[in-house]
Amino acid sequence: MNQSQQILLARLLAHRFIPRSDPLARRALVDESFRETLETKLDEMGLVLLENPYAEYIAIGLQPELNDWVFGEGENWLSNNMGLPRDAIALLVVLWALIILPKRERQIARSETVGDSQGDMFGAAKPIAHGEEVAPGVPEDAVYADFGKKLGGKMRFGANLGQLARLGFVVRKNKMIHEGPLLDLMLDYGKLAPRIIDGALAEVLKLNVEVVQDEEADNE
Repeated sequence: MNQSQQILLARLLAHRFIPRSDPLARRALVDESFRETLETKLDEMGLVLLENPYAEYIAIGLQPELNDWVFGEGENWLSNNMGLPRDAIALLVVLWALIILPKRERQIARSETVGDSQGDMFGAAKPIAHGEEVAPGVPEDAVYADFGKKLGGKMRFGANLGQLARLGFVVRKNKMIHEGPLLDLMLDYGKLAPRIIDGALAEVLKLNVEVVQDEEADNE
């Protein structure tokens, strides 16, 4: 492992995430040899590189098979390593569904329309969609009106939202909730999206997604 790879690993461990536009992050995404060495070292540590072509950041996470060993087993098993209570996790899933799902649908549709970037040498180093695909924010008051009482009331809602912001999942600005660096990385779209789209939140979220999409159409 060379110094550049050591620096990248140290930065990921210290900062938890770095933007894909960072030179070392970009190299990890386009230089096959560099990435193989990086992933080998992560594997030795029980970690994996977290990235997807739709996200603006990269990060590292725990290998799934080590969850029980790290977080405990049975009644002591923790669903996360960030100290999030259940109502905070529920709020996180709701925000992911309101912010990331509509954005991802647009990104996939755009990718299918213009063709993917596999022929582009640097395609893997950048998100498939760019600035115009940044997820719009959702109003805090609207989210609370729809879900607040089910998620512990006003005090718990505010406290949990603040914790999600501190952890990098969301950004709060002018009473709006925006996508944070980790929101599109730490939740597995392939596993979570079908459960939400076909599950209990489907009907509840449908109206919210349609409202967001209508607003976006009006702004185009």
